[in-house]
Order: sequence, then structure tokens, then C-alpha cells
Amino acid sequence: MNRFEYVRPTSIAEAVAAAGEPGSAYLGAGTNLLDLMKGGVTQPSRLVDLTHLPDLGQIEQLPDGSTRIGALVKNAALAHDPAFAEAFPAVAEALLSGASAQLRNAATVGGNLMQRTRCAYFTDPASACNKRAPGSGCDAIGGENRAHAVLGWSDHCIAVHPSDFCVALTALGAIVEIEGPAGRREVAMTDFYLLPGDTPEKETVLDAGEMIVAVRLPAEAAAFAGNQRYLKGRERTSYAFALASAAAALKIENGLIVEARLALGGVATKPWRVQAAEAVLAGAAPGKEAFEKAAEVAFAEAKPSGDNAYKIALGKRVLARALMMAAAGTPERMPALPASPFAPLPEGVVNV
Repeated sequence: MNRFEYVRPTSIAEAVAAAGEPGSAYLGAGTNLLDLMKGGVTQPSRLVDLTHLPDLGQIEQLPDGSTRIGALVKNAALAHDPAFAEAFPAVAEALLSGASAQLRNAATVGGNLMQRTRCAYFTDPASACNKRAPGSGCDAIGGENRAHAVLGWSDHCIAVHPSDFCVALTALGAIVEIEGPAGRREVAMTDFYLLPGDTPEKETVLDAGEMIVAVRLPAEAAAFAGNQRYLKGRERTSYAFALASAAAALKIENGLIVEARLALGGVATKPWRVQAAEAVLAGAAPGKEAFEKAAEVAFAEAKPSGDNAYKIALGKRVLARALMMAAAGTPERMPALPASPFAPLPEGVVNV
């Protein structure tokens, strides 16, 4: 690990000023950043420790009905907060399907949004990676790439975004609150992450010195609480990243879907909102036929980036099944295996 300066600010303003220096990086729990530093993947010259800043560790109900989650709220604390889990069960389920209990107890909301891809070529400094070293090439293209993206990829990068949490946030229209040298601004989750294009090293809209201070779920997102689920297909039941996942939230009235919110994970270079598939479901009767049609629309533009064509078929099945589970109703208790396809299915759910 390279030598670095350690800064411990006492306010957000101090943190932003300290991080404006070239080579700076923000430090939260460090569950991803410190591993990357130890492996030589990233080498910041200054760490700005956010963990002692005030007012970033609360879950708040705002007057307009929205829910604001401070950037330093722990993943486990958020998932187990009774009021939050009742209002946004798919978000809680997504959180509990990620990493281990020990990591969830340490990892923060802001850090989850900023975690880097787990592409093996990105995490290996001996490999060519345009995301880590712009212009060096992409060894994943033509390499071992069965876990890589089928949506949103380019000739410069085919790595998938690793988060479960962010998929559910994207489906429910979350807003990211950002503080920086120019003041505070807000960005929709759908716009927060950038497609790789020919600049895969630029992963988010954050400018130099900017930091995430909170994530906000709008009041209308809670209207989907009765019919929402997160489903994750992976190579083992726990401690594994998604090969294909889906967050599905439905508003059902008089036997018809009034509105749907859908997002995909594990298949794209960023959490992938599929509004075209949402439109297909509006006004439809919930059922296997409608859900499989929506899944086809969701993956209409998908194409393999290597040895991963199976992800298109898998992703369609995961989304259709997540929709079936959501339509059956949010369970009263969190499943013993959150987001797992091996968890018992609600009565009436077709095993698609």
C-alpha cells in the first residue's frame, strides 16, 4: 500500500475542502476502498475520513412524506429498521442479500453507492483495464467474461455494477443528495451512474471534492410497499454477487396493475431501470403472460459481451419471477433467505 495523508474533518465543509486536493478519496467504512488500496488497484495520496461527521447517520421522515437516509447509516441498521423495512421491503431485502452480516454491520449507505466493480481484470493491476488505467485496454473483452454485462457495455468496458441495494433504490426513484465545492445538488439514481462509453474511468456524475450526504426515497415510493420484492440469481446462496437480479414493485387496484417500477442488477454496467417494461405492465392483469412479456421488453436491447449470452435468458426469468412474487404480495416477515430463488415461494406463484 502506498503512503497517504490522513485527514479527519469535523464538518461537511471541511471534508469537501480537504477532498478537493488532487489524489484525495473519501473514507467511510472502507470495506471496498481499503481492499483496493491493499491490492494496488487504487492509490490515493490523501484519505478524508467521514466517519466522525455529525448528522449523516440518521434515517428521517421528512414533512413531504419522503424518507431521507444519511450517507453514514449502516446497511444492517437500515435493513432492520422496522419502519423503513415496512415502507420499502424490497430495499431491505436487497440489503440483506448482499455480502455477509459482518460487512453489513460495517458498510454504509454512501459507501454502497460508491463501491467499485468486482471485475477480476479491474482488481488485478497486472491486467489491462480502461476503468483502472484509461487507455490501457480491456482484458475482459476476449477473456473470462461469463459474469460481465449484457446491457450498457461498450468496446472499452464490459464490467457490471456490483450493488444490490442500488437496484432497489433505482426502481423506486431514489434521489442522491450531493455536497461539493459549488454547494448542494440532487441527482436521480437513474442519472447518478454513467455508462462506460469511451470513458469508463468516469463512473458517476460526482465532480472533484463532491460527496454523497444522503439518499432520499420520495413519498410515492411507499405506495408500492404491499407488492414489492427483490430477487437475486447467483452462483451460491450467500456471499456472492448477482449474475442477474431484479427489483419489482407494483401498484395493483381492482385486479389490474396501475403502475410498475422495475430495475435490473448483475446484467448491466449500472443499476438498470427498465421503464419500457414498466409501460407494458400498466393496465395489465398480473400474471405469467404479462410478466414474461415485460421481461422480453426489458432485455430487448441486451447482447452478449462475451461468453455470457445465458445472462439474457436468466435475467428474463429472474425478472418474471420477481414480478410474480411481487404480485403475490410482500410477505409479512422477511424470508429466511432474502432475495434467494431457493426461498419458499408465496402461494400461487408460478415457478417461471
